[in-house]
Amino acid sequence: MKLIVLFALLCTLINNSYGYFITVDAHAEECFFDKLMQGTKMGLTFEIAEGGFLDIDVTITGPSGQSIYNGEREENGKYTFAASEAGEYTYCFSNKKSTMTPKVVMFNVDIVEPSKPDEHAPVVDGENPVKLDDMIKDLSSAMWEVKNEQNYMQVRDRTHREINENTNFRVVLWTVFESAVLICITLGQVYYLKRFFEVRRVV
Repeated sequence: MKLIVLFALLCTLINNSYGYFITVDAHAEECFFDKLMQGTKMGLTFEIAEGGFLDIDVTITGPSGQSIYNGEREENGKYTFAASEAGEYTYCFSNKKSTMTPKVVMFNVDIVEPSKPDEHAPVVDGENPVKLDDMIKDLSSAMWEVKNEQNYMQVRDRTHREINENTNFRVVLWTVFESAVLICITLGQVYYLKRFFEVRRVV
């Protein structure tokens, strides 16, 4: 019966997760927003995949315009917070300090809305519903932290895969270029030696 209660309380948890892959041009800023209820937890993980020194400015602003997070020239990071009030929360990636290099940003957003007590949940003899609800909240918080960390690792994995593929492509291009140069040098040497012996024979 206890498992039924735990399952009923878990079903009250709403978890939204989504990711983006964007390009922020030089002197530009890209902003996104989410409407959160009071007590809602939000996690933002990001990493710069390409462009310049792989850094960008990140800001998170609350509904009243208060600054929640402000990071400068960050390569990657993760930040979580609980909404202190209901409203629209804005997070921006700014590349205004870059003179000419666009930045490719990969980021994930995790949103966990506060659990609501289930009035229709069955009551178990000898069990305290409030205690069970607290246990579920703790479990939900732990699961959310694990999921947020997993999303962060996925972002880093995608970034490193992009870097590896880009590096491999450049290595292949450099190898082809070196091969072409060696072939040209070899043909040039053969032609030079051939002309040299032809001149000696005429003399």
